[in-house]
Amino acid sequence: MLVWAHLAATHFLPEVSTVRQIELSIFLAVVLSCFSSAQSQSLSDQGAPAQSCSGMSLGRGASLHGFVPFPADNAWNQDISSVPVDPNSTAIINFIGGSTPLHPDFGAGLYAGQTIGIPYTVVSGAPLVNVHFTAYGSESDPGPMPVPSTAPIEGYPKPGNGDRHVLVLDRDNCWLYELYGAYRRSDGSWNAASAAVWDLLHDEQRPYTWTSADAAGLSVFAGLARYDEVASGEIRHALRFTLQDSQTAFTPPASHWAGNSTNANAPPMGMRMRLKASYDISSFPAQAQVVLAALKKYGMIMADNGSSMYVSGDPDERWSNDDLGTLRQVPASAFEVLQISPLYTPNNVPTGAVPSIGSFTANPDTISAGQPVRLSWNVTGASYLVVSPGSGAVGGSSVVVAPTATTIYTLYSTNAYGRSKKTVKVTVQ
Repeated sequence: MLVWAHLAATHFLPEVSTVRQIELSIFLAVVLSCFSSAQSQSLSDQGAPAQSCSGMSLGRGASLHGFVPFPADNAWNQDISSVPVDPNSTAIINFIGGSTPLHPDFGAGLYAGQTIGIPYTVVSGAPLVNVHFTAYGSESDPGPMPVPSTAPIEGYPKPGNGDRHVLVLDRDNCWLYELYGAYRRSDGSWNAASAAVWDLLHDEQRPYTWTSADAAGLSVFAGLARYDEVASGEIRHALRFTLQDSQTAFTPPASHWAGNSTNANAPPMGMRMRLKASYDISSFPAQAQVVLAALKKYGMIMADNGSSMYVSGDPDERWSNDDLGTLRQVPASAFEVLQISPLYTPNNVPTGAVPSIGSFTANPDTISAGQPVRLSWNVTGASYLVVSPGSGAVGGSSVVVAPTATTIYTLYSTNAYGRSKKTVKVTVQ
């Protein structure tokens, strides 16, 4: 994404005549239109924008009403029913264990006092809070983030010591926030082992070798089987799944490995499996059929080490555990591994230019407490931007802040090859 330089609009302009204001307004409208067209063109390089987030319902497990994260050309959303099978597919399936059953790692009710699945919540107007990193801060996106203190932690009401994912969709700005190893703090902020932000309307690639809230460097939410989708009769994206062992390698769309096996047939992170077209799903109950149909059309992407053939979804009391339980009848041998290409190892990780920050300025840069300040930037080659503290994930080319104390703001600009940073100081007198 190319982020265009901020234009000095009507902010901080001296008084002028009404006629002059009209002329100036027309001029600015024309110029802004040109810049908007240019920015739209740059965003098209990441894929055509998905639909608006405004139709989402709010709350825990809320319906997205047909919204699918990321553009249609995103790896999660591609129809892979005709993609070639990897030459090593049979050997990889045998390594996994051909009789290993598919397992729905989601459902209704509680198991050992925990809900079953990875929860999410949709928010609007949630205040931004800080995130304090406890493990992978150098590969995480800094806050603040709109994560409410009531956001459900994976495993609620007794999260325990598991992955403790927290997933928050910001309906207002169409951003997705994902935390791993999340713990609430008494002041309303959060501790997290790692965190990632995702622009729901455009494609985004984590920097190569970086993790996210998932081991593979992928979005967790994008791969969940959600009840609202299954109730509509169709899942329109790939699903997330885990395997016990993996090699020290990844294949797109993954960006990170978590190798625990040296076996040549151990799968890499990001490997996609597809339910064979010949596998008869007609006798399965309704909820299971929708999941299996998606596995034929979109497949499932390996996202973490864990129990083998466990596919992820959200916890919801409307699931039929009996229906979902029939998925265990499907063995790993009913799947095929899709072509693994390219395959990245420590020896051939792609390299390239990190984003270039031409400028990052504050206007004005000296203020009274609480006075508005416009932070503006000119950046090329970025996938997404974060301004910290104060704003978090941002789009466009400027944002307004109102500090009450002298503050140093940092602009973080990230793409597949890494991250650039630049700071600006606002002095409060």
